[in-house]
This record gives sequence, structure tokens and C-alpha cells, in this order.
Amino acid sequence: MRRFEILHRVRTAAYLLRPSQLALRGFRCPVCGPSLLVRLSASDIGVRCMRCAASAMTLSLVCVLKELRPGLGGEAVYELSSRGPLFEFLRREVPRLTFSEFFNDLEPGAWRGGVQCQDVQRLTFNDSSFDVVTSTGVFEHVADDARGFCEVRRVLRPGGIFVFTVPLSDAEDTVERARMRDGTIEYLLPPEYHGDRIRGRGRVLAYRNYGRDITERVRSSGFRSADIDWRFKSAFLGQGSGVVVARI
Repeated sequence: MRRFEILHRVRTAAYLLRPSQLALRGFRCPVCGPSLLVRLSASDIGVRCMRCAASAMTLSLVCVLKELRPGLGGEAVYELSSRGPLFEFLRREVPRLTFSEFFNDLEPGAWRGGVQCQDVQRLTFNDSSFDVVTSTGVFEHVADDARGFCEVRRVLRPGGIFVFTVPLSDAEDTVERARMRDGTIEYLLPPEYHGDRIRGRGRVLAYRNYGRDITERVRSSGFRSADIDWRFKSAFLGQGSGVVVARI
């Protein structure tokens, strides 16, 4: 394991740790196999596989993905990141894997360090390029998520699926926190920031908090169907995530 990755895991664990919520048990990780599951805090990112560091959110997505696409290794897959446990799982399992990152200072299609920049609101890929598209914790940070969903729909082949996670509340309706107007961010509520492996903790603006109406938002972008798979919501030491599955 690279030194950077070790340091990242240590810092993440220290940030998430709530001693009163600590728990540990053996389990078979859907990402990496036999391992230990640790609960650092009672949240979907506070429960982690100790071997691959996949969060309960990622574990939920991989469980659903493996069930829906058991022949994943023979398909063309696009993942909207180049780092983390989901990416590492796909890189091992999928020979035809395409991946990207969003770099604020690069045009879509440009490259940095062997990674292509893509903006999901204006992907540079041809129509019908992929069988499967995946993402975790991306679309709450996309200013025009409807346009992003349309772009994912465009690059999927007939019969393709989009399997993804976002922070989901039990509320019926999505709450818009900010929007882009004439190239300027307009805040509708106090700003909420998340972190990622490129920009760091607390540096990525959340434009919205999704509710159960996310399925209608996805269907309105051209998908034949969109549903939330809740089966793994509490599967990992009481944590997990709803997984959105959209089909064309």
C-alpha cells in the first residue's frame, strides 16, 4: 500500500472516530473478500472494511452491482472517479474500465497524471459507449444534475444501467441548497461542504440534499426506470445506503 494511502486512511479514521460507537466484527467484504468490519461512527461513511477501507455506502453499491451484473468483467464500464475502493474493485474485475475525475482547471477530455478530466454535465464520450456507469457521492456536487443524468443516459448502450449512491434522506423531496446562475453560485441555504481525495476535507460544495424523489429526477432525464434498492441500508453494523439503479 502506498504511503499516501496509509496516511489518508489514518487521517480519515481519526476524523470519523467516535469511541462510544466503536464496534468490530468479521465479515466477507463484497469488495475484497474475508476481512473485518469496523464501525468508527454511526454513519454510512463511518463504517469501513479494515482491509480495503470501503465505506458502508460503497459496500452497499458493490453488493447491488454484483447481483445485477454478474458478468461485469465482460462489459464496458465507466466509473466517475479514479481513486478509492470502488475504483480499485472495478480495476481488478473489469478489463474494459474507463474512469475520470473532474479537475476544476482542466477542460473535459484533457489529461493529468494519466487521468482524464470529465465534467458529467458535458461528457466527451460518444453516444452508447458503455454498458454500466457507476458513481458514489458525485451528483450532490453537480450544479445541473438533470443535465448530468441526461449525459449518463446518452453514453449508455441499450440495456445499460447506471448504479450510484448519493447521501439520501428519508424526506420525500430533495432540498436545493445552492444553484448556478449566470456563472455565479447562488446560495439558497447555508453552504454545506463535503470532502474528496483530490480537494481535501470540506472543500466540495453540496448543491442539494437528495430525498426519495431522486428516482423521478432520474426518470425525467430519459431513463426507462429508476428505483432505490434499500436492502443494504442497515446491513453493515447498522449502516449502509440506498442504491439508485437506473435502466434505459
